[in-house]
Amino acid sequence: MTGDRVLIDGDRVRRPAGWWTPTVHDFLRHLHDVGFDRVPRPLDLADGWETLALIPGDSGAEGWGRVISDDGLRAFAALLRDFHEAARGYRPPPGAAWALDYGPGDVICHGDFGPWNAVWHGDEPVGLVDFDFAGPGDRLLDIAYALEFTAPFRSDDEAMTHLRHPVPPDRPRRIELFAEAYGMASTAGLVDAVIARQRLTITHVRQLARRGLRPQRDWVEEGYLAELEQRAVWSERHRVLLDA
Repeated sequence: MTGDRVLIDGDRVRRPAGWWTPTVHDFLRHLHDVGFDRVPRPLDLADGWETLALIPGDSGAEGWGRVISDDGLRAFAALLRDFHEAARGYRPPPGAAWALDYGPGDVICHGDFGPWNAVWHGDEPVGLVDFDFAGPGDRLLDIAYALEFTAPFRSDDEAMTHLRHPVPPDRPRRIELFAEAYGMASTAGLVDAVIARQRLTITHVRQLARRGLRPQRDWVEEGYLAELEQRAVWSERHRVLLDA
């Protein structure tokens, strides 16, 4: 999500590092130590680059089609639940630096939990990648972020044209399926949480742009914040499509 090059060399991935990368590597090692091996294993950090073990499978744009089915959607929610459980006991080292501040919470959030950042074997997500925007926060922030894209909080036309839905999605049902698979007792408050998360994303893009990160700096210069604002407004105006 930083917009920089990702280089794959055999079973290794090289990515440009940020100020947050040392802390993220410490966090990834914790996840492996507690048995959550569905994240990249950090191998090296030097000369402005990080090296990670490759998780084989499909990712990126391929992820959109994998969350359409009920099974894929449930599996995606279960991946988030399992990740949060593994992350819950992590204690950052002194001086830990993250890319973003999510406020108070009980876990390390992924921060960019979309279908594109899962690694898929069929409808089964076997890995989770791109932890650039991980940080301490409330797990509801990750849940809301995921729901924005998997419910989805988009028009029927956009859902079918760009997000690979074959028919207009039944958003309340999909929200219920996700919440149930995650282990939530109710969907109460989730629509409001998604709208708040959409607006937090706008704040985060501004913050990262001010620090010179791309593509966020380009997004601000090109007026992309207006599109993000329109997404939040659409969600507010179409609650009848979203609330069960």
